[in-house]
Amino acid sequence: MAVMDIKRKFQNFLRKQESVQSPVEDDINHDLFTGEPAITKYKHSHMVNPHEEQEVLENIEEVYYNDEDVDTSSFELQKVPEDPDLDQIDRDRQKLRKQLQVVSKKVSDVVLQNHPAYAAELQRVMELQKTLQLASIICANGRRQLSGARKSFTTASLKMLANYRKRQQLIGLLKSLRTIKTLQRTDLRLREMMEEEDYCSAIQLCLECQKAASTFKHFTCISELSSKLQDTLEMIEEQLDVALSKTCSHFDIVHYEKVQIAYRLLDKTQTAMDQLHMHFTSAIHSTAFQIVLGYVELCAGTGNSNFQKRPYVDLCKNITQESFKPCLVDLCKALWEVMKSYHKTIQWHESHDEEFIRESGVDVDITLKMKYIRQKLDHGLTRIWHDVQQKVKIYILGTDMANFKLEDFIRVLDLVNRLIEIGEEFCGSKSEGLQDSLKQQSLNYFKNHHRYRMEELGMFLENEGWEICPVKSNFTLLQLLEFRFMQSWTRSPATNSLVHSQQEVEGEESLPNGHNREGGRYFDQYKDEGSPFDVQPDEEENEDVFSGSWDDEDGEGRDTDSDEPDELKQDYIDELTGEAQSNRQYRRRTSRNKNQRHIPIVTNTTLNVLRVIGKYMQMMTVLKPIAFDVINSMSQLFEYYLYTVHIFFGADTWVMNERSLNNRMHMTLQRIRNNLIAEAPIPGAPPTDQENGRDKFPQPHLSPIVDLSGSGRLFGLAERVVAAESLVFLASQMELLYPHLEAMIPGNKKVFLQQFFSQTVKMAAELRKPVYWTVSVQAVDYDNILYHMSGVKWDVKDIMSQHNSYVDVMLKSLEQLSVRLVDINRRVPIPKVVYDLVWEHCVRLANRTIVEGYAGAKKCSNEGRALMQLDFQQFLSKLETIVDLRPIPERDYVEAYIKAYYLPESQMESWILEHKEYSNKQLLSLINTVDHINKKARQRLIAIVEEMDRHRR
Repeated sequence: MAVMDIKRKFQNFLRKQESVQSPVEDDINHDLFTGEPAITKYKHSHMVNPHEEQEVLENIEEVYYNDEDVDTSSFELQKVPEDPDLDQIDRDRQKLRKQLQVVSKKVSDVVLQNHPAYAAELQRVMELQKTLQLASIICANGRRQLSGARKSFTTASLKMLANYRKRQQLIGLLKSLRTIKTLQRTDLRLREMMEEEDYCSAIQLCLECQKAASTFKHFTCISELSSKLQDTLEMIEEQLDVALSKTCSHFDIVHYEKVQIAYRLLDKTQTAMDQLHMHFTSAIHSTAFQIVLGYVELCAGTGNSNFQKRPYVDLCKNITQESFKPCLVDLCKALWEVMKSYHKTIQWHESHDEEFIRESGVDVDITLKMKYIRQKLDHGLTRIWHDVQQKVKIYILGTDMANFKLEDFIRVLDLVNRLIEIGEEFCGSKSEGLQDSLKQQSLNYFKNHHRYRMEELGMFLENEGWEICPVKSNFTLLQLLEFRFMQSWTRSPATNSLVHSQQEVEGEESLPNGHNREGGRYFDQYKDEGSPFDVQPDEEENEDVFSGSWDDEDGEGRDTDSDEPDELKQDYIDELTGEAQSNRQYRRRTSRNKNQRHIPIVTNTTLNVLRVIGKYMQMMTVLKPIAFDVINSMSQLFEYYLYTVHIFFGADTWVMNERSLNNRMHMTLQRIRNNLIAEAPIPGAPPTDQENGRDKFPQPHLSPIVDLSGSGRLFGLAERVVAAESLVFLASQMELLYPHLEAMIPGNKKVFLQQFFSQTVKMAAELRKPVYWTVSVQAVDYDNILYHMSGVKWDVKDIMSQHNSYVDVMLKSLEQLSVRLVDINRRVPIPKVVYDLVWEHCVRLANRTIVEGYAGAKKCSNEGRALMQLDFQQFLSKLETIVDLRPIPERDYVEAYIKAYYLPESQMESWILEHKEYSNKQLLSLINTVDHINKKARQRLIAIVEEMDRHRR
């Protein structure tokens, strides 16, 4: 009970203290007016560590922060236990006092912090009080003066003032009515300005009228006029948008500048730029649609609207082959105008926006707007080119161009390739989509076209009479119309090949139309008028490549020997036959060979192949992605020509031997046959797979008008010369094209090109050997010579001073061959290399015939061997007057065989092992006719020869 009484008395004491203000509060209130902080009075008891103060604040119980009416004294008393502990109570008291001090200090700090604001607000209140006092004085003075006026003025004075006020009101009303009348007439003037396309004045007038209308909005008629002016302003914006759209197809700098200034007056330059891009997109779509629609309706012969409801893709599928190219030209021209307008738009902004920013000063808002416009224009380049590319791509893929003429197809490729170049200049795009579609169409077209050309080449070859086509002595493929696009190329004397012009050497790309790759070349060249797609007038197709006759060219056919020495003009008597031979004729023939070695020997088929190659190169130049396919087809043209010449003139198996066709040539012909030549169908056999034979072509057959069996015409030597030398000429022209082909083909395909030239083109000259070998084998009757040699006895006892008659027979045959060659040379110029090759074959065969004749001797004496040497030396001395070959081919072949008879037994075996070029029969004959070796040695040598023969087999 005692504890309860103590608590009760303590609570009563606290209640009494509530009416008494705490010294802390008194100090704080006093400090508010004295400016002295209350905290100074408790400076000795305050903590200075802010962390401790913060910890004390955080330890204050939540009940002290409660805004509701809470009895904190009761709260503290309730915490006293039944059995109070004075030390604990004292500790709680000290704790509460410390918390009070921290809170008081915090409050004091807040008061000090807000004291300047309090002082300022108090000053404003005091000024407001003074103002109210002044207003009270003015009101009192006004009331006093009004009271005096009421006593001083009469009724007449008041009426006069009232009339003056009415007058002033009427003047203001009249002025307002005049302004309203002017506003009413503004609509007519605005329409006149719009018809005159004076958009800036119209907008300024409309804005001024709106400002004036807002001043007189209290009139009922003006409210309607304001609505009408707003409609007029919207109409101006609509017409301004229409005017903006007109710049997309035909850019007019004056017109566009008016439109841009008008949008600036409206403060809608960003909106205008957004609208401009929409108009460009719409212009591309509508322009492409209308152009294609016009050609479709023209081809359909009707003007109804059936096609107008169809989508653009369907319209492109209804374009006919005849109208495809002119429609593409018009489409490219129209799209070019759109791109050119956009390009001029960018140029206008680049030149005017900076000036506008400078005139406006440092204005962040204007700078941001100009930056937005520049970014919008830059981003629009790719978008506009994408739309243009899509329209052309859809148009190209909508038509099957398989039946187009090659000239028309190349023209289409050139147009699209030029558009791709414009796109690269326009926005730096590579136009992968357009190139892929163009490549797809090109491959489909080229595949069918090439097969037709190969079939056409086969027809040419089967109907070719192998007559020389008279062309000028300086003829090259560059003189053909199909190679006009290469006129920007020059011939390099050092390399004897085509090289790029100086601009291309400096790193610029060679283009089909002769322009150089420079920045803005299309947009600069055609900025005012014209178009890159204007159809150039076709030049008169006049090829100055033909001459009247090969022997009239530069006087080469004239028989002039005035410069020859007299001794060369004299005739000589043949020691064998006694006939007079004309040395002049022989010298004239030799001179003719030297003069005519540069005359191109070509046929109509050769020119046709060159023309096809020229067209192929045009296609490859304007569309590089198909370059490898085109070069592959060009290689097939050459390989087919080469294989045909071999089949017609060099495939006589009954006269072939190892020296007429080397291994490389044999492998080349075998590869061509396996890859290019279709097998002849066997009667009764099942049909072959068409897929496997699609890229193969039938083997042509020689025309029946070509006679290769007549000995009077040297077994078709003239035709053989024309065929073989035209092939060599074609190979030389291909060599001229190698640098260009190498530049066009992708890097990973250059190996194919190198193999083609090394394994096929360079093999053309090797084909001469089998072609002329056939003539050499049949031109001389070697069997007759062997027959004459078989009657000669070689076991004579006396040394003879006269050679045998077979030498005269052989020389006579070679003389007749020489005369025939001269006759044929009058019809066809035989190059010196052909002369040398024919004579080399003939002399080689003659020497082999001599050895074969010597090997037919069953018995031979030393004197007989001397006679063999005499015959051969006589043959060589006369042969040197007939042919110009130095040294004589296989001379050592004969002499070594003759001298082998004198070898001792110890050297005979090694000689046989070293000379494997002799046949088994020839070696056995040599062993059997040698009489200075014994029987045992002879049998041993025979065994060696037979062993060598088994190895050969």
